[in-house]
Amino acid sequence: MTTEKSLTEQDVINIKYTLDLLGKQIRSGRIEEAYALKQIDKAKTLFDKLWNGQATSKGEGRFEALYNVTRLLGTSLKLQQVLDQVMDAVIQLTGAERGFLMLRDDDGNLKVEAARNLDQQTLTSGEFEYSRTISNHVLDSGESILTTNAVEDSRFKGGQSIMAKALRSIMATPLRARGRIIGLAYVENRIITGLFNEEDLTTLETLTGQASIAIDNAILFAETDEALSKRVDELQELRRIDLKLSEKLDLDAAMQFTLETACKLSAATEGHLGLIQGEPQHIVATHHFDHAKHTSTKETPVQLDKVYPKAWDAISKQETILFDSGQYGVLTVMIVPIMRDKIAIGVMVLIREDGDTFSADQRDLVERVVARAAVSIENSRLYAAVQAADKAKSEFVGIVAHDLKAPMTSIRGYSDLMVMQGENLNERQHKFLSRISNTVKRMEILVSDLADISRIEGGQFLMDEMRVTVDSVAEAIRDTVMPEMQSRNHTYLENIEDNLPDMWVDYYRVLQVLTNLLSNAYKYTPNNGQVILSVRRADSRIHFAVKDSGIGLTKEQIALLGTKFWRAEDDYTRSQPGTGLGFSITRSLVQQMGSKIDIESVVGKGSTFSFSVKIASEADDK
Repeated sequence: MTTEKSLTEQDVINIKYTLDLLGKQIRSGRIEEAYALKQIDKAKTLFDKLWNGQATSKGEGRFEALYNVTRLLGTSLKLQQVLDQVMDAVIQLTGAERGFLMLRDDDGNLKVEAARNLDQQTLTSGEFEYSRTISNHVLDSGESILTTNAVEDSRFKGGQSIMAKALRSIMATPLRARGRIIGLAYVENRIITGLFNEEDLTTLETLTGQASIAIDNAILFAETDEALSKRVDELQELRRIDLKLSEKLDLDAAMQFTLETACKLSAATEGHLGLIQGEPQHIVATHHFDHAKHTSTKETPVQLDKVYPKAWDAISKQETILFDSGQYGVLTVMIVPIMRDKIAIGVMVLIREDGDTFSADQRDLVERVVARAAVSIENSRLYAAVQAADKAKSEFVGIVAHDLKAPMTSIRGYSDLMVMQGENLNERQHKFLSRISNTVKRMEILVSDLADISRIEGGQFLMDEMRVTVDSVAEAIRDTVMPEMQSRNHTYLENIEDNLPDMWVDYYRVLQVLTNLLSNAYKYTPNNGQVILSVRRADSRIHFAVKDSGIGLTKEQIALLGTKFWRAEDDYTRSQPGTGLGFSITRSLVQQMGSKIDIESVVGKGSTFSFSVKIASEADDK
């Protein structure tokens, strides 16, 4: 017998010639037995050679295909793509009619993740017909299975799925990774018996050994990618929460948003947020979440620690507590303390009525939301307290200013009366009465400023706007400031454009603004200085500027200018009368006129203060 492993072209020609010759001799009836047997042996030898060549070719082809598939498996970490690659390779190398890749879920049950046929077409769920008996046996035993005819195989012929589906050739092998079975590979042919042999099973086991690693890596990558994506989503959500909480210092808005967010992130069906109040301390909840309404509301205050006494346990331990309550059926309750600088300021109570508990992730998210909200809630509380104190102060100042007007008017009236009828008064007494009158005048200015500040802070300062000419304002302001200008030997100049249109302003308030700016100009300019009032048109507004040659301001002083009761510390400034309120009032008035005060100043050379007002239009007159 030849030892060659494959046929040559000449061998094929010889086989054809021998068979043709035998055929002719048989048909002619002139065949010799010895000759015929010799030709048959010769043909048999050639066919053995052909069979060995095919087996060798099949083995070499399978090895090449296995190598190519193994190399391909490392090119992707997408789970479904890896599963499809493995499934196609299994069918290609085994010649199966169709195959399934099944992975274990969290409960240990098998789930078909890839199902393909010989044409590399994906099968639908309705075509998932495989032997549960064999797949469960592989999982339980951890061993591969090969059956050439499952219907007649004594191991499985009683299986309901095998008999019902008339399953024939089947191979199944476990997928192992990191010392555990993560699933199995299953191939079959329902028509042909004896399709698979031990070599096919060895090939399948070799392939699935490599494939298991690729599948496990893809699973780990998918889990890591999912966890990372979830973490990114959580960070983005927390960032959004931070921005929302920092939008404004509104206590009710901060509490409502915090409660709604926590309930939605934890799937709570009910929620309450309460702050610690009073002495002795108790927890009062004013905000409540209703799952049916999908929103939180501010309702009648409820003493939360009476309903949930364990709130104090959470506060004392400074940690979240979880427990089941049977108060209205089985409820899962989570109480989260609201801490600020390790001091409890309140609690959040979340409730689930669906029988499920709060997960560790939900608890972690709620705790992080509450930690962020604690800063906003406490700042909002402090801001509300400051606002309340500021409002009380403004109301007190307004009351004091109002109550001081009457006695000051009486003091000034009586002092003026005594001066008018004081022919019997000596020079010293006249001097004392003059001081009383001047002091009362300064007090009247201070009280007027305090009253204005109180009305501005209380939102009760209204403008009575009307059509006003620039000339009328310039004339009135000139009459007001000229006595002081002259007493200080200042040069007062007016630089007013011709034919300026009328203004739409509160006549007395614009006078008040200009009086304050000009009085500051002549007060903070040493004697023999210069003060200039400039007025011009700038688009749709009238622009005013007061320039002086005075002591000027540093950048730091400009930044502090307008702070209530603030005055510069230098000797010259302190020598001039003033309360530190005038500029603050002036700036507020200018803002209500729709403008702002611009300041340019050079120390030792002077300052310029400017603002603008609206030009009157026909629409304003209607």
